[in-house]
Order: sequence, then structure tokens, then C-alpha cells
Amino acid sequence: MRAVDIIRKKRDGHALTVPEIGWMVAGLGNGEVADYQWSALLMAIVWRGMDAAETTALTDAMMRSGSVVDLSATPGLKVDKHSTGGVGDKTSLILAPIAAAAGVLVPMVSGRGLGHTGGTLDKLESIPGFNVHLDLQRYRQVLDECGLVLIGQTAEIAPADKHLYALRDATATVESIPLLASSIMSKKLAEGIDGLVLDVKTGNGAFLERLEDSRTLAETMCAIGRALGKRIRAVITRMDQPLGRAVGNALEVVESVACLRGEGPADVVELSVELAAEMVVLAEQAKTLDEARALCHRTIADGSALERFRKLVAVQGGDPRALDDPGRLPKARRLVEVQSASSGYVRRLAAWPIGQATMLLGAGRARVDSVVDPAVGLILDKKVGDPVEAGERLCTVHLNDESRLEQALTMIRDAFVIGDPLLERDALIVERF
Repeated sequence: MRAVDIIRKKRDGHALTVPEIGWMVAGLGNGEVADYQWSALLMAIVWRGMDAAETTALTDAMMRSGSVVDLSATPGLKVDKHSTGGVGDKTSLILAPIAAAAGVLVPMVSGRGLGHTGGTLDKLESIPGFNVHLDLQRYRQVLDECGLVLIGQTAEIAPADKHLYALRDATATVESIPLLASSIMSKKLAEGIDGLVLDVKTGNGAFLERLEDSRTLAETMCAIGRALGKRIRAVITRMDQPLGRAVGNALEVVESVACLRGEGPADVVELSVELAAEMVVLAEQAKTLDEARALCHRTIADGSALERFRKLVAVQGGDPRALDDPGRLPKARRLVEVQSASSGYVRRLAAWPIGQATMLLGAGRARVDSVVDPAVGLILDKKVGDPVEAGERLCTVHLNDESRLEQALTMIRDAFVIGDPLLERDALIVERF
């Protein structure tokens, strides 16, 4: 085979075969295909698309470019969850221990935040000592010991995807749904899971803002999972305003612990329980979603979910005392309040500018190599539908570096729209697949 022939074939709108796709992916590792050739193919895929068979073949080839973890020695169905990213989305820290306490084995390989979206690994690493860099042997051991494990992508898991993602980021080919779906699913299916729950975001703060695109991505990932023999559920959820009231790594850890105590914001608890319930059903620990929801709520009420998280933190090298004493987490040196200029009701709280503002403060990454400050972020006092008086606090900014403060404050103020009361609020969960 020759890369140029495969590139030309896709450029001209023809479907690639399984052997052609497999050869191109293998060429990343053995040097037969140059980066510039893959860059050309990526752009051809953006313009011409891929059908279901091509997308599945690409996923399978990337998944098999490294180790596909074998967890068969651990009895029970293994189920993970993936979110396409949002602002204030800390559900992994909540639902993983809930599902584990409900009897689900949860092997989770998570990512870091990039741009305006937060990353699970960055939140976990704000807990002093927490180690997300486990090799696959230790990954299995922690799963056996705790019933869950949360790590970052290792060099052994889908290395072709890591290479291709860097090329996509540099060649404006990230947004292609076949490329996005195969990237997500290749990593997840290499974890050794039996089932996967997908939280596909839609709205202002989502990677894909239009519902139509979010629906297509959900359907594509579900089709890949089914084709590769996995149990798959997808839930499309709104990301028009930040999830919860905390945005920023250590701040979100505190809110996650509050949710596990049954004291967190209603939207975060609702979504975490819904996703955990889907995991419980996939793992055959409950027959219906209603039964699974009740089981998940019990793990919060009896403290078993929080205890499971506390054990995980200790086993992965973190300080479990930080879960009970937030003073042990990183703290910002300065707090700045943002007040409302008018009275009325919060009609809109746009997620994207809030995410951008916290990134400017240091809570996220403008580039892959940006350094994250775990202490900074903001706490929202008001969200959509809440009444507010002129001069009343909308949120509190936690910061260490003031060099971009004014720019961040402008974004935060612009994110809030104050006006007449809303007659109806949109449901958090839009659709299920």
C-alpha cells in the first residue's frame, strides 16, 4: 500500500477499507507514514467524512495500537463514563464512587482540561499527593482493592490516538465527528470495560454547541461501541450554564465532596445520580433506572459513596484528610467579589465566558503545556432563575495572579444577563440513546 493512494481515495470521496485504515494507523508507529501524510488524510476526512464502517475501523485500529487491558481476572462487569467536557463538570469525582458503592466496577481513564473545559485529572491532582500516573499493573490492583480507579492516559493506551490528536490540534481538524468519536472511543474501549455511559454536552459551553451535532456524535459513538461488542448508553445534557456553583480545580473537589455528603448543588447531584444509575443498569446491579437511582441515592445517604472516594484517594497516594478539611487543599491568596449592576432575575449565565475567564485566571489551559493553578477559580452565588438585587454579589473570584484579572472580570460580567423572571427553565437532560 501507499499513503498517497489512500489519501487520494479519501480526497475523492471514496470509503476506505479496513486494511487501508489499519495500515495507515500502523504507519504512525513504524515510520511508514509521515506526519504530513496523515495531516493530509485528516483534512480529507474533515471534508469527505467517514461512514460507520470506516469510523469503527479507525477506532479499532487506534485502540489496538497499544495495550488493550484485560480485566477478566476481576469478576463483574466493568463500566466507565465519558463526558465531552464542560464548565464546572465534576461529575466523575461523584458518580465513580457512587457507582462503585452500588456494586459497579469502575475503571476510569480520564483527561486534562484544555481551553474552557475542566479536566478530571486536574481536579484530582489538586488533592495533595493524589497520583494519576499509574502503570497498568497498578491500575488493576487499585480496581481490585477499591472497586474503582481514576488515572490518566498511559503510553500503553491508544498511542496512535495521542499522536493523531496532536496532529488534529495543529491542523484545525479537531471538530470532525468521525475523528472525535474514534478518538474518544479508542481510549475508552482500551481500558478493559464491558460498558460505557456517554455524557454528550450541548449548548453554549459545550465543545459541540448545536444539538444536532451533539446528537450525531452520540449516535456515532453508540454505533462504534455496539459494533465492537460493548454495552453503550448516551445521555445528551445541557451545558448552557456552568454545572454547579464551583468552577476551578480545588473548589470543585470541595463541591464534589459536598455532593457525596448529600449537600451539593441540585443540578450536580441530579446529573451525577442519573449517569451513575445508567452505569448501574449496564452493570446489571439493577433492572430499571428507577431502581438504580434509588440505589445510588442510598450510597449517598449511608455514606458508602464518600467512604469509597476517601479510600480511593488514600490508595492512590492522596491525603484523605483533605476531603474533610478543605483547608488542606490549595487556597488562593485573594478573593474578589463581582456585584450585579441591576436588579431582576438571572436570565442567562453563559458557560463559555465563565470557562474562558477561569482559564485566564490559571484554572485551565490555553495550550497543552500551560501550567494549571489548582487554587483559582470562582464560586457562583447566582445562577439562571435566581433573583438578584443591584449591588448583590453574583460570584466570588479566587485568584493568585492579577495580570489578567480585569479581562476575566469583563468576561464574567458579560456572562450574566439580568432581566425579567423566566417562565420556564430548560431540563438538564435533553435526550437518551
